[in-house]
Amino acid sequence: MVLLNKKAIVTGGSRGIGRAIVKELAKNGCSVVFTDIAFQSGSPEEEAKNILIELENSDVKIFGFTANAASSDDAKATIEFAEKNLGGLDILVNNAGITKDGLLLRMSDEDFSKVIDINLKGVFFYTKAALKPMMNQRYGKIINIASVVGIIGNAGQANYVASKAGVIGMTKSNAKELASRNINVNAIAPGFIQTDMTDKLTDEQKQALLSVVPLKRMGKPEDIAKVVKFLSSEDSDYITGQIFVVDGGMVM
Repeated sequence: MVLLNKKAIVTGGSRGIGRAIVKELAKNGCSVVFTDIAFQSGSPEEEAKNILIELENSDVKIFGFTANAASSDDAKATIEFAEKNLGGLDILVNNAGITKDGLLLRMSDEDFSKVIDINLKGVFFYTKAALKPMMNQRYGKIINIASVVGIIGNAGQANYVASKAGVIGMTKSNAKELASRNINVNAIAPGFIQTDMTDKLTDEQKQALLSVVPLKRMGKPEDIAKVVKFLSSEDSDYITGQIFVVDGGMVM
């Protein structure tokens, strides 16, 4: 188990990519606090229990915690909860994100701001809150979930693209700032991943997307989770400020 006795926080961890990340970290010996603003099962305790059942025979601790990624106070409360219940914090995965797609001409100010608040400001709030325990122990791994559209852009997603491009820029800046404290900061830019969001697409839309993917298939949440595991482990100790594109070859 490459993450034995490590402690992590995963934001937006109750479904999709976030849930896969929680399970991958836990399978490798890491105890996890995962957040969401609303849980599929109705409560954070029940959601944590469900994940433990899926893992089978896991000795790690898993806790759900209700939090809004757009709240600085919630970010601080999450870190305090993790320190109290896990005994520390080694890994932060900033995964929480939403979409509010629409053409620029019709996009409301509210839809633009809400996406920026959760997707970008959320990364800032959680990273800042996590710095105290990480700097005190002179060790930490911060992994931000960005998107390939933050690199190449995408029509109808001005807010989402801006937020993910901001995450990429913040990753590089924070990596330079925190390297002297032995804190690694990297990002993953997923391509088209099979989640609740992509399940809503029509077959025609899916085929159009896959036409630009050399591997001719969508990725799975587990494809992202495995890269998170690598970036959380000692195998990535000499890597910081990098953007790992996981997209089946779409962006080359």
